[in-house]
Amino acid sequence: MKVNKYRNAALSAFFIACPLVSYADGWPSWQPETAAVPFVFSTESMGLTVGGAGVIKGVGQPQAAVLGAGVVSDKGSWIGYLGASNFQLGRRFLFGLEGYDSEFVGFEYYLGDAAKNDGVQSEAIIASSRESLYRFSARYVLPLGAGTDQGAKAAYWPTRTITGSNPVDSGVTSVEVQPFYQSRDLEENQPAGEATKSVGAKLTLDWDNRDHPRNPTSGSQSQFTLTRGFAEQEQDAWWTWEAEQSAFFDLGNLGDVFDKQVIAVNVYTGDTPSWEDDPYYQPPAFAGLKLGGLYRLRSFQSGRFHDRSALSYTAEYRVMPDWQPLGELPVFNLYNVPWWQWVAFMDVGRVASEYNLRELHQNMKWSAGVAMRFQVEGVVVRSEMAWGSEDSLFRVMINQPF
Repeated sequence: MKVNKYRNAALSAFFIACPLVSYADGWPSWQPETAAVPFVFSTESMGLTVGGAGVIKGVGQPQAAVLGAGVVSDKGSWIGYLGASNFQLGRRFLFGLEGYDSEFVGFEYYLGDAAKNDGVQSEAIIASSRESLYRFSARYVLPLGAGTDQGAKAAYWPTRTITGSNPVDSGVTSVEVQPFYQSRDLEENQPAGEATKSVGAKLTLDWDNRDHPRNPTSGSQSQFTLTRGFAEQEQDAWWTWEAEQSAFFDLGNLGDVFDKQVIAVNVYTGDTPSWEDDPYYQPPAFAGLKLGGLYRLRSFQSGRFHDRSALSYTAEYRVMPDWQPLGELPVFNLYNVPWWQWVAFMDVGRVASEYNLRELHQNMKWSAGVAMRFQVEGVVVRSEMAWGSEDSLFRVMINQPF
């Protein structure tokens, strides 16, 4: 089953062009800022799909926001999402929560050997599923670097000054705890012995030393995450570790052609030390380590590869053209569009049945592509076309991949 990529591309572009309906203007100053957008798209897997999304900014606190979205398709698939973020308690704590529930009819899934590094696309199964994810986050900003004086505000402030390469002096260092519940129940072809739900918690140590969270041009970000899945009737307890490092290098401008040029690189790796051959001792495929999707190996669908361990490398060349016509175009001229960005990117990576760096660097899968990204009213929208060794995909999403 293939997605009609070009039809999807055209309708995704239409989604970007749909005007936000903003109700902030003319409202009393105590009212939060509210915006909504309807959208429509069509793919072979989803069919004709309609939906909408809305955001309320400044809910009780200036930096807090609530976002909701929902879609329904003519094939019976549907998605619902509700999230709240950046609620501050005291000087150093930030809280958030989100919930996602969905039903997909007739989708591709890669299970068992098909999801290994040498699994082939033709081994995918077609199934319908019910999927959900609920999680709560509590983040503590440590009294280091920018967090010393600013506290939690340093984590959501839009710009930062890099004052060194030591967490004690520069950047924002935080610890986040994130309990979660995740499930996926396939109506057909459910793998024998694999759990349909996972309950656990994540612990993340993050040092964000970038100059700008939405469009970094210099600095770095380091993350280390431990995830613990609790024992259920269908599975034993499991745990994973993940490490991720990003770095950004400002190359300056290029005459009157580019205002800015940036090289952005990312390295990601992880392992499941509790792994054993029996599925009872493994995390479910939807909750463990995986590659493919919006952030790594972008020419492959989400979760295309999953196994005990994973490794990936990404490099991007990001430029901001001196020519910026978006603010003069219909619809766009109604909003603040301060910049746009052209990107060329390359991803390589693989999964393996043990954490062996030599094996993880052999027979790696690859993706390459181009993207256009722009900021609209504080939100970064990215549209990407990726080609790879197995397939090609067009996507529209928000936020930088790293």
